[in-house]
Amino acid sequence: MIRCTLTSKFTVAMLFTLATAVTPSLSAGQDYWPGAHLDWERLDPASAGFDPVKLAEAVRFAIAAESTSPRDLALNHDMSFGREPRGEAIGPFTVRAPQSGVIVHKGYIVAEWGDPEKVDNTFSVAKSFLSTTVGLAWDRGLIRSVDDRLRSYMPPIVLEPGDGEPNDQEGRRPKLLFESDNNQKITWDHLLRQTSDWEGTLWGKPEWADRPDQDRSTWLTRERVEPGTVYEYNDTRVNLLALAATSVWRRPLPEVLREYVMDPIGASPTWRWHGYQNSWIIMDGVMVQAPSGGSHWGGGMLINAYDLARFGLLTMHKGMWDGKRIISEEWIDLSTTPGDVNESYGFMNYMLNPDGSRYSNAPDYTWTHSGAGSNLVYVDPANELVVVARWIRGNQMNDLLGLVFDAMGDLATAR
Repeated sequence: MIRCTLTSKFTVAMLFTLATAVTPSLSAGQDYWPGAHLDWERLDPASAGFDPVKLAEAVRFAIAAESTSPRDLALNHDMSFGREPRGEAIGPFTVRAPQSGVIVHKGYIVAEWGDPEKVDNTFSVAKSFLSTTVGLAWDRGLIRSVDDRLRSYMPPIVLEPGDGEPNDQEGRRPKLLFESDNNQKITWDHLLRQTSDWEGTLWGKPEWADRPDQDRSTWLTRERVEPGTVYEYNDTRVNLLALAATSVWRRPLPEVLREYVMDPIGASPTWRWHGYQNSWIIMDGVMVQAPSGGSHWGGGMLINAYDLARFGLLTMHKGMWDGKRIISEEWIDLSTTPGDVNESYGFMNYMLNPDGSRYSNAPDYTWTHSGAGSNLVYVDPANELVVVARWIRGNQMNDLLGLVFDAMGDLATAR
């Protein structure tokens, strides 16, 4: 096992800490699954088939590649997205850990460093948890088809003045969010693939204010494009998907995720999926908070690296966990299918790697649950490998993966 903590001095001697438990025997394929929460076995690199010296080099590289952005994530927001129009934070931020990570091979932890137990914002990785709750609804028939239009699923919702479609922003009358000519055409697939071009405002954030065009004259005047024809990464629309999923489930999405995913895979009790201070709706006579799917203005999924690794392991096994079906294989297949408009984007936020376009050092069938920071959960089914890297400079991830594969040597069945 390799482990470095906040107080560690990263010497070679301290990088190689043998697991205290008896080293389990390995067989072809994954025959070990972590237990609940802290019950997760470690293998020292040599016993797992890795070159210990090369794996230590990969860990040192990751630590040195820490993001240069402030660790105070609220301050970092003020210095980045907070400078956009209407960019003020409306959800919580943490003071993050240093660069931290976990490497899982065949279910065992073979390396860990930094502070992987620290619960922090994970930003757009929250999108993958959101798309999972949509998949759970699809699995249960609550959503008939991803090609269905949202208009058939969304009730009138009472929102704050200013929210809603451009022609319906006054008062507190219930808002129909899919009534304009363009918005009526939007399907679940369009929102999941970020190709909807939905127009409107949600939780005080107009869709045009997220990563706005440099030409301000276009913010309120540009013509809408046909849904499904243009990819645009936009967190207002992601939050709209979270609201739609909440309405379909008629339950808080964090409760759905905990019951059907996080508890069954043994996640810790420390993760929390936050909404915004104003993202509350009345549903069946009860106040319910719609969570942030995009985390652009704070909130979203606050989680530790171990729980991210568990989620990566779940998607790597196509929704299976220790013999139990958690998510349908069909949904994971849909999630990892390239979009017609953007072939490197599946369902949010499955970042695909066609022809090594994202990571040239990784196989092209892999995907990464990706968020700002950078927060990255690399998933590699053929090599039975999950790599979680948090607060790493995103342009360094490809080199880190190259070093991990060098440490695997002949153990890597595909590259």
